[in-house]
Amino acid sequence: MSRYAEMYKKDVAPALMKKFNYKSPMQIPKFDKIVVNVGAGDAKENSKVIDSIIEEITMITGQKAVPTYAKKSVANFKLREGVKIGVKVTLRGENMYEFMDKLFNLALPRVRDFKGINPNGFDGRGNYALGLKEQLIFPEIEYDKVEKVRGMDIVFVTTANTDEEARELLTLMGAPFSK
Repeated sequence: MSRYAEMYKKDVAPALMKKFNYKSPMQIPKFDKIVVNVGAGDAKENSKVIDSIIEEITMITGQKAVPTYAKKSVANFKLREGVKIGVKVTLRGENMYEFMDKLFNLALPRVRDFKGINPNGFDGRGNYALGLKEQLIFPEIEYDKVEKVRGMDIVFVTTANTDEEARELLTLMGAPFSK
């Protein structure tokens, strides 16, 4: 069991139970999944771009990434339905906690002029979305082998009912929110 999974069971869950006065342990918010998504608009001309992104995201997350496809054709973007335009990976269980540990303790502190993550990224239903500008902040990525600097979206999906519960859950797990 990862350090973060143990931390949730020993420290975070009891603290949330006490703060929000839950009647049952089943009411305590927990993480459902983490989704990492990379969009690549330039992939419609060069299909090898998706393969390199899949390789990088697989190294970062420790789980095989899958390509995402265009749902509709959009003439203004020269986009046809069914063309590969991105990569995503859904992390659950141990992989999710390992990635969370790596993100909060290794990657985010490497961001230049890092003052914390935006506390306004909640969706109103207890989920948190975070955008990164470059994949180079992860220790697995070698600077010389990167073809193009790409950003990514990371979404923390929780069972929390409100943003306040989700913020407390993330804060107790070590999310570095800006003040």
